[in-house]
Amino acid sequence: IYARVEAFRIVNGYGLFRVMTKDRREIVIEGSSDGIDWKPYEFKWKPGDVMRAPGWCAPHQPRLDWQMWFAALGSYRQNPWFIQTVISLLDGKPKVAALFERNPFPQSPPRYVRATLYRYRFTTAQEHRQTGAWWKRQELGEYLPGVSLEDVH
Repeated sequence: IYARVEAFRIVNGYGLFRVMTKDRREIVIEGSSDGIDWKPYEFKWKPGDVMRAPGWCAPHQPRLDWQMWFAALGSYRQNPWFIQTVISLLDGKPKVAALFERNPFPQSPPRYVRATLYRYRFTTAQEHRQTGAWWKRQELGEYLPGVSLEDVH
């Protein structure tokens, strides 16, 4: 497309970080009251639930969703703000819970929070027709083990 409209000088090929990663790694944060039943904190814009269609947020820059992309490139140990986010979820801070699409613990905060790293890709047209899913994901491993307030204080 760019080659066709380049002569009009209305667009350019610039893209910050456009070839920085080869795949899409995403962190899924989950909370639990009992350490057995885990519920995800869905982000407003980034992938999570594979059945949820991608959203359109431009020109808005969702800061938490954006920072999560960087966090997925390394370890939680390199991202103190991530640990603080987890602590705030465990503390039940409403302003932090409001950064997510919905709070799976509206009455009282979870006792535990954990995070898992996944590799996401769009489903093919055939996969989408068969399953209704927009994303296919593969678990890559634990990003943050299940922690409680006692573990982080």
